[in-house]
Amino acid sequence: LEPGQREHPYFLVSSRFIERKNIPRLLSAYVAYRKAHPNGWRLIILGTGPDEAMLRAQVVNEEIPEVVFAGFQQFDQLIAYYAFAGAFVHPASQEQWGLVVNEAMACGLPAIVSDRAGCGPDLIDSDVTGVTYPFGDVEALADCMTRMAGDSDRLKEMGRQAQHRVLEEYSVEKAVNGTVKAIEAVIRQ
Repeated sequence: LEPGQREHPYFLVSSRFIERKNIPRLLSAYVAYRKAHPNGWRLIILGTGPDEAMLRAQVVNEEIPEVVFAGFQQFDQLIAYYAFAGAFVHPASQEQWGLVVNEAMACGLPAIVSDRAGCGPDLIDSDVTGVTYPFGDVEALADCMTRMAGDSDRLKEMGRQAQHRVLEEYSVEKAVNGTVKAIEAVIRQ
């Protein structure tokens, strides 16, 4: 599978296939999105894990169109998937942060993030760098997908803003400076 071209964007997920990553609900939301938009974006899912057979069975049993399981990708291949995607989706039910969202945003992708991902409050400005939705609300997730796919100009601007947010506010330099300040504060005590 080649990731695609910008003229045919897709929703991208990169995840371990385990329960807390919430891929079955994402698939349900994708069904709702595609029912409303039969010619809508594809869904490309990167990763592997113990729930893979169950997820593949859900796609077959529910006859979900245009879902591609592209397997685990090394970093050099992962960049191509980020580059050609339209939006990144992170539906986790429990996540301290969700570093994969930083990666996607650094590549210029706006993100759809569950409100249970720790990165949401820091990285997602609603309709600026992406959107968050209430975990478990399949209809809300489908609506977020519709909004992302519905306006290519807005999507491009959100991608620029997402990239700016991560590269400017979460750079290695800022992380090092923050660590140094924390160490200095401890030493002063």
